[in-house]
Amino acid sequence: MRAYLAIFGARFRALLQYRAAAMAGLVTQVFWGFVRVMIFTAFYASTDAPQPMTLAEVITYIWLTQALLRLLPWQPDTDVEQLIPDGNVAYELMRPLDVYGLWFARAVALRSAPMLLRCLPMLLPAYLWFGMGLPASPAAAVVFLVSVLGAIVLSAAITTLLSVSMLVTISGRGIHVLSISVINLMSGAIVPLSLLPDWSQPVLTLLPFRGLLDTPFRIYLGHLPLDAAAGAIAHQFLWALGLMLLGRMLLQRALRHVVVQGG
Repeated sequence: MRAYLAIFGARFRALLQYRAAAMAGLVTQVFWGFVRVMIFTAFYASTDAPQPMTLAEVITYIWLTQALLRLLPWQPDTDVEQLIPDGNVAYELMRPLDVYGLWFARAVALRSAPMLLRCLPMLLPAYLWFGMGLPASPAAAVVFLVSVLGAIVLSAAITTLLSVSMLVTISGRGIHVLSISVINLMSGAIVPLSLLPDWSQPVLTLLPFRGLLDTPFRIYLGHLPLDAAAGAIAHQFLWALGLMLLGRMLLQRALRHVVVQGG
């Protein structure tokens, strides 16, 4: 365990060095945050039909999404992705470490460090000037942080699964593009899931993607009471565990047939 913590720490510190890129990305995310706020403001102004979320809650949801956007597992670890086509993945296989544990530790750092660089500078202006609301209660704030931790673990499990897929497909561009569309829609990154049709809610609740953004945000807004929040957090960690087991199983199968190309 100490070795994997050291790998996580080294990768985390390395990713924290990209502060200029984080600030550039922060400006972009603030811009698109304003665009999304204007779109939903126009939507609410154009209808008198009752909605499951108020406009103020939607605005808070939007800024939370922009702040935690880098948490989403849009692609595998780019370093691992580069190792496989050129054959240098052989060095990973020769390390005296479990390959899945190594890639998962790196994925946790990949999903958390860039998010923190952009999240913290965005939240204060969002509270002061952009219309973002405070958590529903102090208890909701604490449970929200626990759920964000669950979202990081879940996202890292999906990221590692995408990395493992590279051992089978060599070029994973197709599955990566497809995963971006699915994750954005089903996590709530595009539209808050509560605003989607009623017939889609059972499917969205069952699948793991809700745990990436929507679950923490519903806790933050107070839409989930604490007893229901415990079940939602359990859903996050159970899916993370299931995806970790699946990723490990697929990795073991892939390593029995892997062919190192290049190098």
